[in-house]
Amino acid sequence: MKIEGTKPPESQEITLRTQRLGRQEGTAPSPEGQSQASKTDQVQISGMAGEISQLKEIIQQFPEIRTDKVEALKKSIQEGTYKIDSFGIAGKILEEISK
Repeated sequence: MKIEGTKPPESQEITLRTQRLGRQEGTAPSPEGQSQASKTDQVQISGMAGEISQLKEIIQQFPEIRTDKVEALKKSIQEGTYKIDSFGIAGKILEEISK
């Protein structure tokens, strides 16, 4: 097997280029820096995360199916009093298409 040229394989070239860029920007971690960084890593959750969890709890209190609405619709359909708003439906379809 004969190897020609001094160019490293594709994956090695990318790795080498990344390492060089990291050193230029000062972001290439040294072995000492890696152990120190892992000791000082912290996670901070914003106040919004707490608000989101409170909202999730409130939403979970609501039933997934609003049985009162479903029963009212069933009743109006069975009695023949349910009216379909075709203009309203067409308007919503046109709004959705025009977005």
